[in-house]
Amino acid sequence: MSSNLASIAMLSQTQPDLSVWRATLLWALLVVGDGNTMDDCLTRRCLANKLVDKKLITQPQRDNCSEYIYVSSIEYETIKVDTKNLRLGCRLRATIEWTDDDLYWDQSVYPYDEVILPVNKVWTPDIFVTNGISASTHNSFRDLIVFSNGTLRHRVVMAAEVNCEFNLFNYPFAEDECPVVLQTWSTEGCGTTMEIGKMEVFDGSHGDWETLGAYLFSPTDDKFYISVILKIRQQNPFITLLLPSFLLILADMVSFALPLSCGERNSFKVTLVLSFTMFLLILNDQLPGDSECSPVIKYHFCVCLVMLVLSMLVSMVLTRVAKDGRLFFCCFSRRAKPAYQLSGADEEVKADISVIQLDNSEETQMHRKVTDFLDAIKAKDEKCERNEALADRIDKAFFWFYFILGTLYFCAMITVMVKYECNVNHLDFL
Repeated sequence: MSSNLASIAMLSQTQPDLSVWRATLLWALLVVGDGNTMDDCLTRRCLANKLVDKKLITQPQRDNCSEYIYVSSIEYETIKVDTKNLRLGCRLRATIEWTDDDLYWDQSVYPYDEVILPVNKVWTPDIFVTNGISASTHNSFRDLIVFSNGTLRHRVVMAAEVNCEFNLFNYPFAEDECPVVLQTWSTEGCGTTMEIGKMEVFDGSHGDWETLGAYLFSPTDDKFYISVILKIRQQNPFITLLLPSFLLILADMVSFALPLSCGERNSFKVTLVLSFTMFLLILNDQLPGDSECSPVIKYHFCVCLVMLVLSMLVSMVLTRVAKDGRLFFCCFSRRAKPAYQLSGADEEVKADISVIQLDNSEETQMHRKVTDFLDAIKAKDEKCERNEALADRIDKAFFWFYFILGTLYFCAMITVMVKYECNVNHLDFL
């Protein structure tokens, strides 16, 4: 550049009549030919550095003091469904677009449609899950795209855990919806207005729950919510929860085939009660929590436990009935008289073991005593048979009552679980 200036100065001295405009033209040609000016960098990277140097990290301030945000697409994904604490974990991937007029450039100077800038060098809008217990937003990439008209395009990932009042009354045949509410940081004054485009569901199956769909609704201009339709897969809960209760009640019904006289039936029924109690303790963490519509399966387990205990108690009482014919064992009973009682004279005769000759009267008396003894044993046997027959009749009657009641109960319970609907208001935030 200094050599060019020296040449122009020498030329001016040798030719003083050179016009000013010819000197100016020659200066411009020399400058362009040299190529060392400050604005000669027209690459895409130079443009990006020029935009970064503006330090536009604050929200664009327009005349109406409001920024329009367009969410072109949202991808919804269900992460987990916590039926114990009634919470829904989800992930949202959103593509956001907005315009900053200060990031505009002239394409006649910089002939590029778009350029990449670091996301932390410009202002980016915030979107919140307002009904989330915990939520976080992360940038999908470290960079974003800026177009020549000042429009920016950015992708964010939002992870949220939403408190959702699931309708678990029909568990494990439950199907319900859960709203995920979206909103910008402010809709008044110098805030932002948002519009959401299309909605997509990504990977809708997780664990025992299946995402049937996710639909976008806008009850007001400043509020949006995603209605997530969830349905539980019945196979696993049915096998682990309902089927064992059915089989235990069935085994209890079949146990009536065991005889009352021995203690095997009572021992078996006690084992069933203890097994069902341990089953409930083990599955306590898997049972759904209480909500506005409490799960009917909890009442089902209570009824099953009551039926098992009632069957066990009836079996114990009938064992008592089969033995002595009484239903209540708490009352004091009289001591049973011996079938044959010896008098004092007979005791003396019994003590004397010598063989004596009996006359006819003594022989008749002895024969009568033996006959009374045998009759007493026969009467006792007949009484035992009557007690066992009574216990058997009561046992059969209770068995049919138990069988019919259990069958009707299970049919009614399955019908209620499948058909009955309990309504929950999920839109109380409106």
